[in-house]
Amino acid sequence: MKVLAIIPSRYGSTRFPGKPLVKIEGKSMINRVYERSCKVFDHVCVATDDQRIIDEVKSFGGDAVMTSNTHRSGTDRCFEALNIVEERDGNKFDIVVNVQGDEPFIEPGQLSELIGCFKEKDTKIATLVKRFSVEEDIFSPNTPKVVLSADMDALYFSRSAIPYKRGVDTSLWNDGKTYYKHIGLYAFTRETLKEVTTLEQTSLEIAEQLEQLRWLESGYKIKVAVTEYQSYSIDTPEDLEILVSRNIIKTGM
Repeated sequence: MKVLAIIPSRYGSTRFPGKPLVKIEGKSMINRVYERSCKVFDHVCVATDDQRIIDEVKSFGGDAVMTSNTHRSGTDRCFEALNIVEERDGNKFDIVVNVQGDEPFIEPGQLSELIGCFKEKDTKIATLVKRFSVEEDIFSPNTPKVVLSADMDALYFSRSAIPYKRGVDTSLWNDGKTYYKHIGLYAFTRETLKEVTTLEQTSLEIAEQLEQLRWLESGYKIKVAVTEYQSYSIDTPEDLEILVSRNIIKTGM
């Protein structure tokens, strides 16, 4: 099974411009994501639409390709990058992993867990979830929730707390067992990645603003693995400041 890990990386984030280049303990965010990905995968590539990110990746010896600045999602950017890399290198990959470029502390173990989903031969799309701890806010719309089937397929993703516990006070909902949060890592078979990039937006996706609902609504199954690793996504400068205030990281060093 030949795997290509692609890290979509945009400079022009509306909430945090230049985010991939911010320094975290002396290294850029994109450098940290790339290094951790290389601990699991032999083939890693950054897909970007900005020359500054290309230059940064080349500066630490990484691989990067220039993609369109009109993509609707990181999934679309991954598919273009796959085509560029395969044509450039003469390779053909079986699995493509979409590694989020804003998770500089992603654990290599998470990436291995994700790829482990493809031990089941009928897996076409895979992702990760983690149980909410009792201290976490299950009602935050910024953290998508997931409900699972007995076969560990995703049934639905929502920004609301699901499942709804009828007749139970909301303060008692989170027991540390019931609720799963989505970890935004995806892996696709090559053909499935090609197929999902041709799909039109669906009503559920538009309602929740969650791309993965387009795939579910279109009939695709999403295999899920449960991870115990804690990761930290950085979407805004405030997210970075919180990690610094908790002494989890030091920035600008």
